Amino acid sequence: SVPKVTKQDRAILDLKIQRDNLKRYQKQIETIRNREHEIAKRHLAAGRKDRALIALRRRKYQESLLEKTDGQLENLEQMVSTIEFSLVEVSVLHGLKQGNEVLKQIHKEMNLESVERLMEETAEARAYQQEVSHMLANTLTLDEEDEVQEELRRLQEE
Repeated sequence: SVPKVTKQDRAILDLKIQRDNLKRYQKQIETIRNREHEIAKRHLAAGRKDRALIALRRRKYQESLLEKTDGQLENLEQMVSTIEFSLVEVSVLHGLKQGNEVLKQIHKEMNLESVERLMEETAEARAYQQEVSHMLANTLTLDEEDEVQEELRRLQEE
């Protein structure tokens, strides 16, 4: 069977794709930021302070973009975690619901009257077994003992 892709799975995938895109964007910003720093160094070494200042301003702008993407990235990761945990909660809830249904079915099969009747039948069966055991374990009555002795005497005479 092929696993079914749900709306929740699609939403999580979309969020993770957005997260990956943001990470790629952050790398681009980092590259630009480093390049602007190098440009500022070169301009300063060449004595063009105004151009170095412009490069540093562009670098500062890139840093602010980097901070914004960090915040967005954090929001995306929180959203993914929240959705995944909610799916786990739904799964647990579904399991509890199924367990509750099974318990209800078992309780229907084991109502109090049937349990009481079964307990009475068990008690009766135990009492009968005790009676049989008692009968077998008891010694013979005097008449029965006399008959056994008589039979033994006859066997000896034969």
